Amino acid sequence: MTYSPGPIRKAIFPVAGMGTRFLPATKANPKEMLPIVDKPLVQYAAEEAVKAGIEVLVFITGRNKRSIPDHFDKAYELETELEARGKTELLKTVRDILPSHVSVVYIRQTEALGLGHAVSCAEAVIDDEPFAVILADDLIEAEPEGGLKQMVDLFHKEQCSILGLEKVPLTELHRYGVIAGEQISDFTWNVNAVIEKPAREQAPSDMAVVGRYILTPAIFEMIKKTGRGAGGEIQLTDAISELLKIERIKGWELQGRRHDCGDKLGYLKATVEYALKHPELSTAFRDYLRCQVESGVI
Repeated sequence: MTYSPGPIRKAIFPVAGMGTRFLPATKANPKEMLPIVDKPLVQYAAEEAVKAGIEVLVFITGRNKRSIPDHFDKAYELETELEARGKTELLKTVRDILPSHVSVVYIRQTEALGLGHAVSCAEAVIDDEPFAVILADDLIEAEPEGGLKQMVDLFHKEQCSILGLEKVPLTELHRYGVIAGEQISDFTWNVNAVIEKPAREQAPSDMAVVGRYILTPAIFEMIKKTGRGAGGEIQLTDAISELLKIERIKGWELQGRRHDCGDKLGYLKATVEYALKHPELSTAFRDYLRCQVESGVI
């Protein structure tokens, strides 16, 4: 399948998951809206996309996800109230969540049939362009431009699908898709296969696919061919394996730090680390932690 050359302009955000690991907090509130200090996870993901040059954010949503479009929409009553009270900094924060040139599309995933199905829901919006996929609960700390920008730069050079990679401990490989391939530079890999959640002894490497992808539109046909896989879901990994039969795929070891905020401990660690860097809170929070250590609480 041919596709239109040019920049990566569109990104898919699959946000229809149930978030069961965080119940009951996610019973009525999406996990993507869980805050890291004072911004929800989905906003960090959107900001990363914008830094990478993305102009169209495509959210694949489900029921009980109304707060996500509300977050990115204008809040007239709130803005009026902040303006009346002279709270100009807060007003700017609310108004500047997304730049004016960025547009947002919401698509309802009527059934929770897996990541591959969620991506396929955006086919009509993506059309014949290469695009990004961002999983918001993988928070990538990579200043100043973010993890996705690194992959976009590689795409412009290689003109093929790119998988975001991270080296993970052998004991954790069973939680990820793991690549087989050859490292061709400090951070770039030729991908020959992707194995979904292998047992430790069956893992072909210690390089795992994490929540960043750049894909060519040929992936949509591959998703249609693969059917249901592990867990009875339509797995994006299976479609990528099919895509490998007709196209090159590269892997990029993300430079920065990934916080697995789909895991409770990972979420708590991210909250602490971001609080320690927050311009308003860092000093007081660091003093608090120091006192807790000195008093034996920690």
